[in-house]
Parts: sequence; structure tokens; C-alpha cells
Amino acid sequence: QVQLVESGGGLVQPGGSLRLSCAASGSIFNNYVMGWYRQAPGKQRELVAVITTGGSTNYADSVKGRFTISRDNAKNTVNLQMNSLKPEDTAVYYCYAGQGFQGYWGQGTQVTISS
Repeated sequence: QVQLVESGGGLVQPGGSLRLSCAASGSIFNNYVMGWYRQAPGKQRELVAVITTGGSTNYADSVKGRFTISRDNAKNTVNLQMNSLKPEDTAVYYCYAGQGFQGYWGQGTQVTISS
């Protein structure tokens, strides 16, 4: 089993940056595909970015070129660097860990983009 704790959310102006972090514990971090999802009010949860055990990454079209996902297997963390933030990026961001049919979620962190 994996426990995930997100941090780094907050309020930032459009065009600003935030860095989200997710600390994982409880299992072998290296074995898990890690991802960030987000859910805006009244909308379904959507994939933002994913990073495989080998370090390959994939992004939602809406964040390509602005967001960067990375993982540090030595520290059991996955990060999401978010630049050029837009009001439409406002959402609760969730960290996800997946292995086969097993998946785990963090509690979420609020990101609000507003002037």
C-alpha cells in the first residue's frame, strides 16, 4: 500500500508559477507509475501529467510546454512544476500512484489562479 501527501498548492496570479510535491511512503516507490490529476468545480477529474518508472512522461494537451513532471526515486517524491499559469488551471490537484490494477490517491491540494 502507498500513502501519498501533496504539498505546494496555493493562490497565484495568472502567469505565475507553482511547484507541487507529492511524498510517497509505504511501498517501493520505484515500482509505481506516478501522475498528477486535477479536478475543477463541476468538472470530472482529468489527467494532467504522468511519469513512468523509467522516466517517460506524458502531458495533457492543455499543459504541454508549461508543466513539467519529475520524480526523485531516492527521495520517494514526484513533483509538478507549473509555469505560465492560467485561471483555467484552477483546481484541486491530486497525486496518483499506480501499479497494475492497484491505484492510490493523495488527499489533494488546492491551486487557485486569480488576480
